[in-house]
Amino acid sequence: MDRVPRTVWALGLVSLFMDLSSEIIHALLPLFLTTTLGVSVVMVGLIDGIAEATASISKVFSGYISDRIGRRKPLILLGYGLGALSKPFFALAGSAPVVLGARFADRIGKGLRGAPRDALVADVTPEAIRGRAFGLRQSLDTVGAFAGPLLAMGLMAVFADDMRQVFWIAVIPAVLAVLCVIFGVTEQRQPAHSETGQPPIRITDLKRLGRPFWTVVAIGVAFTLARFSEAFLILKASDEGLPLTFAPAVLVVMNVVYALGAYPAGIASDRYNARSLLGLGLIVLIIADLAIALMPGLTGAFAGIALWGLHMALTQGLMAKLVADRSPIDIRGSAFGLFNLATGLATLLASLLAGLLWDKLGASSTFLAGAGFAIIAMIGLFLTGPMPLVIPRAPTPN
Repeated sequence: MDRVPRTVWALGLVSLFMDLSSEIIHALLPLFLTTTLGVSVVMVGLIDGIAEATASISKVFSGYISDRIGRRKPLILLGYGLGALSKPFFALAGSAPVVLGARFADRIGKGLRGAPRDALVADVTPEAIRGRAFGLRQSLDTVGAFAGPLLAMGLMAVFADDMRQVFWIAVIPAVLAVLCVIFGVTEQRQPAHSETGQPPIRITDLKRLGRPFWTVVAIGVAFTLARFSEAFLILKASDEGLPLTFAPAVLVVMNVVYALGAYPAGIASDRYNARSLLGLGLIVLIIADLAIALMPGLTGAFAGIALWGLHMALTQGLMAKLVADRSPIDIRGSAFGLFNLATGLATLLASLLAGLLWDKLGASSTFLAGAGFAIIAMIGLFLTGPMPLVIPRAPTPN
């Protein structure tokens, strides 16, 4: 069995530190917006949706640039650096537009680094263990994602629920992430494609990606419409009586399950039919939404939150692997960018719709709608037939 390359481990640690920083903030941000700044739930969904759509649009250009210059690391470093620079503005924010601006900058950073990072994982990893590599990076990323909210709870106790003080502490791991990129990440230079005057994605590139890739994009969009921002999980738990100090526990529970499941799910994706794993992930998401919507109190909320994390473990690394498997190596960064553009726009729509349903019909309607979209996604998955998403064993096309 081939070993996972050192660069994949380094990228996993980078993701761990940046997620540690980001999740300290994001675990508290929905309540910071609604209680400290007094904005509506619709605005929370709009801010989160715009931020994620921004990240996804940025990935199109960063993936293209990394393909054309034959380098991934410079854009990865720029993306993590911008993410680190955005963190102090959350602590300084006095209004929703400032938070939106900070989220906008942070997500541009995420967009700049996301597609080149995923492409670099694929570049340095043998195809036979690519699912394992994506699962490992995702698992380390998710360790930061549950350690961040856990640390946020401790800091809220230390600083007597002063969220601004907690936000300042979040700057430290972001700086560590940047240092890890500088000193830990190496790459094999890819052939550069330096033609000038060309759009980021040409018509010929779109034709080369082929039907299997676009099938993955369609499935990814359907999944995203069924899974809106985790901010609504935090707001739901708060509505059920979770004290402010313990609000980050929502992301702790979700991401513990996510972290424990991501690596085994990645290994499974190298061995088993992708459609089966995606279908299982959708079943878990439907049960999660129904538990949150219909089971009363914090017990129902946290049961659904844990299942939400299991759904993420089963599907997120697998989707990245499918994109890598179905894209030619010389436009792999662009392929990741296109995939993330499509799913990012779906995130904007899903989060805005979730906020509108919450304000007009109540929290339960938001999660019932999520279950409905998941059922539609499952129908679409089965209608694709078995072949487009079967994991190929032939070499990746060049």
